[in-house]
Amino acid sequence: MSIEKTLNKIDKKPLIKNHLHNPIRKDAFELNDNQKIDLIQNHFKEIMHILGLDLTDDSIQNTPRRVAKMYVEEIFSGINPKNKPIITLFENKYQYEEMLIEKDITLYSYCEHHFVPIIGKVHIAYISNGAVIGLSKINRLVQFYAKRPQIQERLTNQIADGLKEALNSKDIAVMIDAAHLCVSSRGIKDTNTTTITTHFSGKFENEIVKNQFIALTK
Repeated sequence: MSIEKTLNKIDKKPLIKNHLHNPIRKDAFELNDNQKIDLIQNHFKEIMHILGLDLTDDSIQNTPRRVAKMYVEEIFSGINPKNKPIITLFENKYQYEEMLIEKDITLYSYCEHHFVPIIGKVHIAYISNGAVIGLSKINRLVQFYAKRPQIQERLTNQIADGLKEALNSKDIAVMIDAAHLCVSSRGIKDTNTTTITTHFSGKFENEIVKNQFIALTK
């Protein structure tokens, strides 16, 4: 089946709907990455042409291809579940029963309303119920969910849900503090605003534990 016929078929398929899911069609992966890159390249070239840019100029003639590869292989690679990191767990041999915090995880995502960056920090904590997670895997899990067109509220809950699934524990805290370029670079153009979202579950619903986490992430 040609790419064009596949696209016509895809356009008629329903969306996957869930408050934790991005608005992705069930048939989102009928095209492979190379096919998606080819199509996005052609469409982005047309956008640049409509804007009046001279695509014969050697500075921008390869931009459509670069953008297409960036979309598929980098900044939106989290759309594809095959890119979800494999989580490594270890036995909590030291019987560490306090919260473990990984703070200031760098966040780069993209607003699904305007496709401009969301830039900030993620703070995560969990309390072991017998297992601990490799620290770098926490960062990788954040990056996986961030590499999608996102809204911050959903991203916060997706990270928390991913950690609960990996650790088989509800004792999770997530905080995101991020600047949205759809606010700072367009529209109101307020460069001082950041948005904070949180998720507290299990033992972190206790006000004392919650406030300890908040104090330690400052």
